[in-house]
Amino acid sequence: MRKAISTPEASAGNGPYSQAIVAGDFVYVSGQGPLDPKTGDIVGNTIEEQTELTLNNIHNILKAAGCTMDDVVKVNVFLADIKDFDRFNSVYIQFFNRPMPARTCVEAGLDNILVEIDAIALLPGKE
Repeated sequence: MRKAISTPEASAGNGPYSQAIVAGDFVYVSGQGPLDPKTGDIVGNTIEEQTELTLNNIHNILKAAGCTMDDVVKVNVFLADIKDFDRFNSVYIQFFNRPMPARTCVEAGLDNILVEIDAIALLPGKE
Protein backbone atom coordinates (compact mmCIF):
# COMPACT_ATOMS: atom_id res chain seq x y z
CA MET A 1 0.00 0.00 0.00
CA ARG A 2 1.29 3.44 -0.94
CA LYS A 3 0.03 6.77 0.32
CA ALA A 4 1.09 10.18 -0.99
CA ILE A 5 2.01 12.89 1.51
CA SER A 6 1.47 16.52 0.60
CA THR A 7 1.70 19.75 2.56
CA PRO A 8 1.57 23.43 1.60
CA GLU A 9 4.29 23.97 4.23
CA ALA A 10 6.93 22.65 1.80
CA SER A 11 7.65 23.27 -1.85
CA ALA A 12 5.39 21.34 -4.19
CA GLY A 13 8.19 21.26 -6.75
CA ASN A 14 7.52 21.31 -10.46
CA GLY A 15 7.73 17.73 -11.59
CA PRO A 16 5.59 14.59 -11.76
CA TYR A 17 6.34 13.32 -8.25
CA SER A 18 4.92 13.32 -4.72
CA GLN A 19 6.52 15.29 -1.89
CA ALA A 20 6.67 11.95 -0.09
CA ILE A 21 5.25 8.45 -0.22
CA VAL A 22 4.44 6.23 2.74
CA ALA A 23 5.11 2.61 1.85
CA GLY A 24 5.05 -0.03 4.54
CA ASP A 25 6.80 1.28 7.63
CA PHE A 26 8.75 4.01 5.84
CA VAL A 27 8.29 7.53 4.52
CA TYR A 28 10.27 8.29 1.36
CA VAL A 29 10.75 12.05 0.93
CA SER A 30 11.49 13.18 -2.62
CA GLY A 31 14.51 15.33 -3.31
CA GLN A 32 13.96 18.78 -1.85
CA GLY A 33 15.74 21.99 -2.64
CA PRO A 34 15.75 25.57 -1.39
CA LEU A 35 12.34 26.43 -2.82
CA ASP A 36 9.97 28.75 -0.98
CA PRO A 37 6.78 26.82 -0.15
CA LYS A 38 4.54 29.76 -1.06
CA THR A 39 6.16 31.02 -4.26
CA GLY A 40 8.24 28.08 -5.49
CA ASP A 41 11.15 30.49 -5.94
CA ILE A 42 14.75 29.55 -5.12
CA VAL A 43 15.69 31.25 -1.85
CA GLY A 44 19.16 31.91 -0.48
CA ASN A 45 22.49 32.79 -2.00
CA THR A 46 24.71 30.74 0.31
CA ILE A 47 24.96 27.04 0.99
CA GLU A 48 23.95 27.73 4.60
CA GLU A 49 20.75 29.55 3.62
CA GLN A 50 19.81 26.98 1.00
CA THR A 51 20.53 24.05 3.32
CA GLU A 52 18.36 25.52 6.07
CA LEU A 53 15.36 26.01 3.76
CA THR A 54 15.82 22.58 2.18
CA LEU A 55 15.89 20.86 5.58
CA ASN A 56 12.90 22.91 6.75
CA ASN A 57 10.99 21.65 3.70
CA ILE A 58 11.91 18.07 4.62
CA HIS A 59 10.95 18.70 8.26
CA ASN A 60 7.51 19.96 7.19
CA ILE A 61 6.89 17.03 4.86
CA LEU A 62 7.86 14.58 7.59
CA LYS A 63 5.57 16.41 10.03
CA ALA A 64 2.68 15.96 7.56
CA ALA A 65 3.47 12.23 7.55
CA GLY A 66 3.47 12.06 11.36
CA CYS A 67 7.27 11.93 11.70
CA THR A 68 10.06 14.09 13.04
CA MET A 69 13.64 14.52 11.94
CA ASP A 70 14.55 11.99 14.66
CA ASP A 71 12.72 9.34 12.62
CA VAL A 72 15.04 9.82 9.62
CA VAL A 73 17.22 6.75 8.99
CA LYS A 74 18.86 7.66 5.64
CA VAL A 75 19.69 10.88 3.84
CA ASN A 76 21.11 11.48 0.36
CA VAL A 77 22.73 14.87 -0.19
CA PHE A 78 23.66 16.39 -3.52
CA LEU A 79 25.92 19.45 -3.45
CA ALA A 80 26.62 21.61 -6.48
CA ASP A 81 30.18 22.05 -5.14
CA ILE A 82 31.73 19.51 -2.75
CA LYS A 83 33.91 22.34 -1.43
CA ASP A 84 30.75 23.48 0.43
CA PHE A 85 30.75 20.24 2.45
CA ASP A 86 31.93 21.73 5.78
CA ARG A 87 29.63 24.74 5.51
CA PHE A 88 26.73 22.45 4.61
CA ASN A 89 27.48 20.27 7.65
CA SER A 90 27.42 23.27 9.99
CA VAL A 91 23.70 23.68 9.21
CA TYR A 92 22.84 20.00 8.71
CA ILE A 93 23.98 19.04 12.22
CA GLN A 94 21.46 21.48 13.74
CA PHE A 95 18.54 19.45 12.34
CA PHE A 96 19.43 16.00 13.67
CA ASN A 97 20.11 14.36 17.01
CA ARG A 98 22.33 11.37 17.66
CA PRO A 99 22.37 8.77 16.40
CA MET A 100 22.69 10.63 13.13
CA PRO A 101 20.99 9.12 10.07
CA ALA A 102 23.06 7.12 7.61
CA ARG A 103 24.08 9.50 4.81
CA THR A 104 25.55 9.75 1.36
CA CYS A 105 26.88 13.09 0.10
CA VAL A 106 28.04 13.64 -3.47
CA GLU A 107 28.80 16.48 -5.83
CA ALA A 108 26.18 16.74 -8.55
CA GLY A 109 25.21 18.99 -11.40
CA LEU A 110 22.24 20.88 -9.96
CA ASP A 111 20.04 23.32 -11.84
CA ASN A 112 20.58 26.78 -10.26
CA ILE A 113 20.60 25.47 -6.68
CA LEU A 114 23.45 24.60 -4.32
CA VAL A 115 21.87 21.62 -2.52
CA GLU A 116 19.23 18.92 -2.91
CA ILE A 117 18.36 16.42 -0.19
CA ASP A 118 16.09 13.37 -0.01
CA ALA A 119 15.34 11.32 3.07
CA ILE A 120 13.86 8.07 4.33
CA ALA A 121 12.14 7.97 7.73
CA LEU A 122 10.78 5.12 9.81
CA LEU A 123 7.22 5.72 10.92
CA PRO A 124 6.96 6.14 14.71
CA GLY A 125 6.23 2.91 16.56
CA LYS A 126 7.53 0.74 13.71
CA GLU A 127 10.94 -0.04 15.17
